[in-house]
Amino acid sequence: MRSIENNAEAIVIEKKSKFIANIFYVESVREAEEIIEKTRKKYYDARHNCYAYRIMQEDNLIEKQSDDGEPSGTAGVPMLNILSKKELVNVIVIVTRYFGGILLGTGGLVRAYSEATKKALENTNEIEIEKGYIVEAIVEYEMQKKFEYACEKRKINIISKEYAEKIKNIIEISKNTYVEFCQKMADENLNGILIKIEENKYIKTLKNQRK
Repeated sequence: MRSIENNAEAIVIEKKSKFIANIFYVESVREAEEIIEKTRKKYYDARHNCYAYRIMQEDNLIEKQSDDGEPSGTAGVPMLNILSKKELVNVIVIVTRYFGGILLGTGGLVRAYSEATKKALENTNEIEIEKGYIVEAIVEYEMQKKFEYACEKRKINIISKEYAEKIKNIIEISKNTYVEFCQKMADENLNGILIKIEENKYIKTLKNQRK
């Protein structure tokens, strides 16, 4: 599956109307709805806050769009179509419009909302995502560097470290890598204990860097 690496923003001016596109990486409908509410509060004085999202949740693709008062089909639908054609998931794009006093017509609105969405996408990186886990790895101090090297070699992200009697590492790991990594720890006597904290976490893999 494909998604975006980082949140991004873009601005388009069309006949004095200002279109502010904000795009976010999300992993649930609840998270998307919270972002919509925060955006509405941030741009409380705007005429419209239109949005579209595609989210994989419990193996189901959930799609939703809103014109937020614009003529039907002129904002949310073209925004959603762009995300769909690029096969992006776990993404929400919100385009805020400040009306400039000149009517754009249905064609002009579709072009403006589409352009704002495309420009926001140009300001982020494309990635692959796959199912995985958030895992707590308890490692002896003398084995930490070896553990970190094993993670780096497999592109496993160490989210955080906590130093106590032993070192507690919180890592993101794909399902495909998990079994092999457990075996690696055993084979090399890393003396680590792996405990799954959260299953079905989507793991990001960088695909193409934005130029």
